[in-house]
Amino acid sequence: MRSICLYFQVHQPFRLRTYRFFDIGANHQYYDEYQNRTIIRRVAERSYIPMNKLLLGLIKEYGSRFKVTFSISGNAMDQFEMYAPEVISSFRALADTGNVEFLAETYAHSLVSLRDPDEFRHQVEMHAGRVEQLFGKRPTAFRNTEMIYSDEIGRQVYDMGYKVMLTEGAKHVLGWKSPNYLYCSAANPKLKLLLRNFQLSDDIGYRFSNQSWIEWPLTAEKFAAWVARFEKNQPLLNIFMDYETFGEHQWQETGIFDFMKALPRQIFASTDFGFDTPSAIAERAQPVAAVSVPVPISWADEERDLTAWLGNEMQDEASDTLYSLLPKMKMCTNPEIHRDWINLQSSDHFYYMCTKWFSDGAVHKYFNPYSTPYEAFINYMNVLSDFILRIKSAQETKEATREYAIPDPAGLSKPARTSKMKAKPAAAKPKKVVANAEKNPAKAKTSKQQRKTK
Repeated sequence: MRSICLYFQVHQPFRLRTYRFFDIGANHQYYDEYQNRTIIRRVAERSYIPMNKLLLGLIKEYGSRFKVTFSISGNAMDQFEMYAPEVISSFRALADTGNVEFLAETYAHSLVSLRDPDEFRHQVEMHAGRVEQLFGKRPTAFRNTEMIYSDEIGRQVYDMGYKVMLTEGAKHVLGWKSPNYLYCSAANPKLKLLLRNFQLSDDIGYRFSNQSWIEWPLTAEKFAAWVARFEKNQPLLNIFMDYETFGEHQWQETGIFDFMKALPRQIFASTDFGFDTPSAIAERAQPVAAVSVPVPISWADEERDLTAWLGNEMQDEASDTLYSLLPKMKMCTNPEIHRDWINLQSSDHFYYMCTKWFSDGAVHKYFNPYSTPYEAFINYMNVLSDFILRIKSAQETKEATREYAIPDPAGLSKPARTSKMKAKPAAAKPKKVVANAEKNPAKAKTSKQQRKTK
């Protein structure tokens, strides 16, 4: 039997409050608690809880023939516990069936895989531990933030102990080849790759309710008919999408829940496909070819590149400033600072600074709580300015008590050891970071005109 891998991404960032220049050094509360609670409760009621109930019903109806896969960011899990604990309970009910696989990823849905191997490993270990704590099983497959992948990232992921990874079936990488096969990494052939079929994934995720689409309305029967036309030698169909597709991006009134409820029955009736998880697929199947990806890809926009997060001067400055703090963070033992360090790395903060307002503009604007990307940049840099002052203050406190942190060689998974040393005079406090866009927004570089497909 051939396999459909049905994978859902679940992520919610800690959204920042309006943080003004005069808050710097005076107020260390960065998050908009009201907005975070409101959004989590809304999406839980519209999407997560009804969809989890639907999937649980399908598993009870079809048994081992129906399986699904999730990646839930650490930020999302934390907010579920804070604002909607019933969501955690509903995911646990799915986990208890044995028909659901939970993937590992970076804890805060960050871009750290592009920056620092040690911090990358640490955040993945944090996430895997959190998944094991909540759902009882440690992940064995990996999915990076926004499906970002390259040969180098693949090498690091394999070194962490993962044997299979999900990424995008980008045209400029595959060329004439189909994503409907199992592949392996060119850098390490032992790492197996499942590649997203973006055409069929986006038919559900983005085109489902578009009445100007030539295939509207999309029914389970029609979708199963498309799958049935696949050549018999194509063993896989990887459908990867945001979980919020169901009930939030595509409202219940569009019929999206009815479509999902009917889909397994039509697949079983019309095709020789079943549903399976990445680890199970990788265990029984062999790759047909290696895929070489020297430059990182993602599942975002027409080019499937990184420019949704690192495509202009604002994004680059914000990212460079944040990750320039890595050496100091490896010396820091303050748990509150580490919590904010993780939360400030969420890719969403950089996505809000994106200046793609053309072919991909409607999608980018939909996901952006700020009026303009320049406003997002200034707000983030104000927060980062205060964060830098807090790190400096923590460092000076240690110097005043003659204590210096010694980096833990295993990462940041446990408090750093300290050593008594001669105190040094405290350095002058750093100047507040002033965003370039605040001075001259025109200097921000507009990235290529693309369409986002996340």
